Amino acid sequence: MKIAVCLKRVPDTTSKIVIGADGRSIDEAGIKFVPNPFDEYALEEALKLKEAAGSGETVVISVGRDAAQETIRTALAMGIDRGVLLKCGGSPDGLEIARLLAAELTAGGFDLILLGKLAADDYNHQVGPMVAELMELPCITAVAHLTVANGSIEAEREIEGGVEVATCVLPAVLTCDKGLNNPRLPSLKGIMAAKKKPLEVKDVAVGPGSLAVLGLALPPERAPGRIVGEGPDAVPELARLLREEAKVI
Repeated sequence: MKIAVCLKRVPDTTSKIVIGADGRSIDEAGIKFVPNPFDEYALEEALKLKEAAGSGETVVISVGRDAAQETIRTALAMGIDRGVLLKCGGSPDGLEIARLLAAELTAGGFDLILLGKLAADDYNHQVGPMVAELMELPCITAVAHLTVANGSIEAEREIEGGVEVATCVLPAVLTCDKGLNNPRLPSLKGIMAAKKKPLEVKDVAVGPGSLAVLGLALPPERAPGRIVGEGPDAVPELARLLREEAKVI
């Protein structure tokens, strides 16, 4: 089985975000970048499926600048066989990224394409389904349990109030959710081996896109709390404030 994993480089979720001088991007100075946490579930699942089959190939594909090579090397250190960087500048929107990925994936002839269900930096939930639509492949999103056998897929998705079971045949596109597995950490041996694994860099042209970021702003400061009294005597005043000021009752 030939498996592709689409990987995004994102700021570490513990990093302090500072808006850049242009007001439309973040200041990357001092920010640590890591593989998108949801994409790590996709990487681990690709490795598990290859190990269970005893053969096959795993490929990680990323869109971005040269700095994304470091993120790809992390995936190679986990055990992925080879990497591809679709090198471009700027900040392509989700549809343009999906178009670039779909073109590369179609040429690669993959049996299974895995992505994280969302990126931790923008929470758009869109690239995976867009890739599937452009490639005219079945798509199951937010997969929390996966079985692949005899050319078909059975996937479980956690939904409100229960679990949904979805099936499809290969080739297919899946987006992976938390709980699917526990991603492994790169070993020292894996880190050393990653330096010798193939990483192909391809220059790609990005279209104009359909979405433009006009500005970024930090959330407003939270208003300080208020003490309206103590004990039962405070209840009428609290109810009045919730009704007249907060307007929640």
